[in-house]
Amino acid sequence: MTTTDSPMSPERVADASAAELATAKAVTLLQRVILPRSGDPLKVRSLYVDESAAGTRRVKARTRSEASVAAGNEVSFATYFNAFPASYWRRWTVLRSVVLGMRVSGPGRVDVYRSKADGSIIHVTGATTSGDERVLEFELDLTPFEDGGWYWFDVTADDAPLVVHEAAWWAAQAPEHDTRLSIGICTFNRPGDCVAALSALADDPVVEQLISKVIVADQGNKKVRDGAGFGAASGALGDKLLLVEQPNLGGSGGFSRTMYEMLKNTDATHHILLDDDVQLEPDSIARAYAFARFTKVPMLVGGQMLALQDRSVLHTMGEVVARDKFFWRAAPNTEYAHDFAEDSLRESPDLHRRIDVDYTGWWMCLIPRQAVEQLGLALPLFIKWDDAEYGIRAGEQGFPTATLPGVAVWHLSWSDKDDTAGWQAYFHTRNRLVAAALHTPHKRGGRLLLDTFKFDLKFLIMLQYATAALHHRAYDDFLAGPEKLFPILPTALPTALEHQGDYPDGQVIGSSSDLPLPSMGAIKAERFMKPPTTPLTIGRTLAAALVHNLRRPKPEAAERPEMNISAQDARWFLLSRLDSATVGTADGRGVTFRRREQDTFWKMLNHSLRMHVRLLREFPKLKKQYREHLQQLTAPESWEKAFSGELRGE
Repeated sequence: MTTTDSPMSPERVADASAAELATAKAVTLLQRVILPRSGDPLKVRSLYVDESAAGTRRVKARTRSEASVAAGNEVSFATYFNAFPASYWRRWTVLRSVVLGMRVSGPGRVDVYRSKADGSIIHVTGATTSGDERVLEFELDLTPFEDGGWYWFDVTADDAPLVVHEAAWWAAQAPEHDTRLSIGICTFNRPGDCVAALSALADDPVVEQLISKVIVADQGNKKVRDGAGFGAASGALGDKLLLVEQPNLGGSGGFSRTMYEMLKNTDATHHILLDDDVQLEPDSIARAYAFARFTKVPMLVGGQMLALQDRSVLHTMGEVVARDKFFWRAAPNTEYAHDFAEDSLRESPDLHRRIDVDYTGWWMCLIPRQAVEQLGLALPLFIKWDDAEYGIRAGEQGFPTATLPGVAVWHLSWSDKDDTAGWQAYFHTRNRLVAAALHTPHKRGGRLLLDTFKFDLKFLIMLQYATAALHHRAYDDFLAGPEKLFPILPTALPTALEHQGDYPDGQVIGSSSDLPLPSMGAIKAERFMKPPTTPLTIGRTLAAALVHNLRRPKPEAAERPEMNISAQDARWFLLSRLDSATVGTADGRGVTFRRREQDTFWKMLNHSLRMHVRLLREFPKLKKQYREHLQQLTAPESWEKAFSGELRGE
């Protein structure tokens, strides 16, 4: 294996990592081996290199492509970003082998390993190295990976440092079809984050060369063009950047705009959607695109989510929608919040099984042009369920989805926010019903309506009347039919925000210290915190909550909370026994002062019962209506009217 000539400057080659290692065997770059950024915390380093063996000295890296292993040390590249997810390439692509190529110098050894679906490890091959610089190449079979497994390599240095100057995983063939990549970023009042994403794309030479167009849909009043650093990022991207500004139509409107512009104004064959509030590992873009170029059929390729708050944590590998009650959940055989700093890839058997998903979040999602042409754009849902519905719709039309390990962005995980309460509850509920009407296999939604009623009851006994009221507004708008989705798209958010504060629980207070001290003593409060654990005690507690709402609340509770409750302790069995309490917000920035209102409780519970009877009766008819209107709701021509302002009468 020999390097080939390249017009890149030496500095950019070092940053490109393995961009020059192409040979007769290594033809198409699939995945670069990358090192941590300078200054990354120790926890974050675990995503790139496994230095966990006792006595191992940290790998030194002059660039993000070069790793120097100290004399007498051994390190492993069995890590999230540097191991090769062989089972996904085996399942979804035409490749039947992969080539590992690297340029090394120094005495020692390189060993290649693979894992099975159960996490057991097998040594595959290896080579010794001397002091001279040389190129190593290993052609590796993908056949044994039907159910799961990864490839990776370990490096052992002898009596002097061993340096891996650059390494990468390659395909031994070129894609069968000519392909071009566009990027679509939806942003709202995050000019700094959006500019950072643009800079990350422009600053990586491999990624920048792959991109034919970057389309930014700016929907805020804090403009991206006014953000610090925009001039430099724009200059680096040149005519590849297309910035469009429009009113706030939510994530569905912003991402649909980028898909629309991709269809109308580019010849891109693949389009990657990117959220604005992500931290990007640029090689994820190149990896998703490389994967899509070799898939057996056109398909959606998703990036997994790493937790922005705790960057060594893989928050989710992928999700599915349970059809019985039409709600999302973690994909089978996955876990939320896996911390690679605590358990490495080699120590985590569950991470070696290949997983299958129904959809991928639009924090990062590659969609083939062919899919957009056939499926249309997103539903006009503003936020929530647009990505899940699109993935399900794609699957029904023959476009599967895979979330590819090693392709990821850092994003604020939902454990640090509660978007089931407050104004977002409206979109969660209405859009869940819309998606179910389009895709549920059940005549009346299965357990869906029982589940939404249980949510109503839960919020009512937790003194969250504002959230329950937003649920009821969502039912009304769903019942109004598909013809109303586009007309209310521009006003859905202002309306939800306007009504969020109709009840005390929808109003955020700076601190519980702004109110009198709680009236309940600490010992009694501690007893209230004990959860019911059996069906009998759960039923008894629920019955007691209903009886509690037959009594008038204590007058003093309206001004003085009985308890101060943290967000993580705000459980139904606790709040259902109180007349008032402060409850911390999920982000820790304030509290809500929830007060029990007897008349409101019974009025809203009665309304919820009547609404659910109507929903159950009319659901078959609504299913038919929404399905008949799907093509119209997702057509580029329909969205064009929204982009032009026609929906607002402009």
